[in-house]
Amino acid sequence: MTRLLLIRHAQSEWNALGRWQGLADPDLSELGRTEATVVAARLAGLGLRRVISSDLRRAAQTADIIAETLGTGPIERMSALREIDVGRWSGLTRAQIEEGWPGAIERWRRGEDVGNDGEDRNVFRERIVATVASLAAGNTDPVLVVTHAGAIAAVETHLGVHPGRPVGRLFGRWFTHDGELRADGDRIVFIDADG
Repeated sequence: MTRLLLIRHAQSEWNALGRWQGLADPDLSELGRTEATVVAARLAGLGLRRVISSDLRRAAQTADIIAETLGTGPIERMSALREIDVGRWSGLTRAQIEEGWPGAIERWRRGEDVGNDGEDRNVFRERIVATVASLAAGNTDPVLVVTHAGAIAAVETHLGVHPGRPVGRLFGRWFTHDGELRADGDRIVFIDADG
């Protein structure tokens, strides 16, 4: 059986500004670098020997900090672990999106086409689930995967798992694979939304 710990990246410069990112590629904020260091210390001793990351900077920088602390060697970057493309919403705040597309965020979350030219949510979910399943199938040691909130939620949705606690700024969930991908326990909130 393989165990994967999927975690969301630490705070990016755009997270700090409340901007939707999608495929945009901002760096971690200074607070984000501190968050990654705190999480790295919490992950020590879990037997993680491999760190894989989305190739977007906010995830890769989080993974680099964690891998250095854990001594796992260089991280592996994968474009297939990227966040969903939010199209024309990238760089906008929630208020700006509501102004330009009233009520569209909730419709988008339900999987409806809202005209933002973003990635289809079903295509995104298939991409993420296939990538996570392939990573799990090829490993025996526990693996850390640093990705995005949307990616973790996509795997949870696919498995019919309720996310549990509110997202928080930095959270994760264990998944196991023994021929089939399964959620293993509740979400772990490393850093709450309030700090």
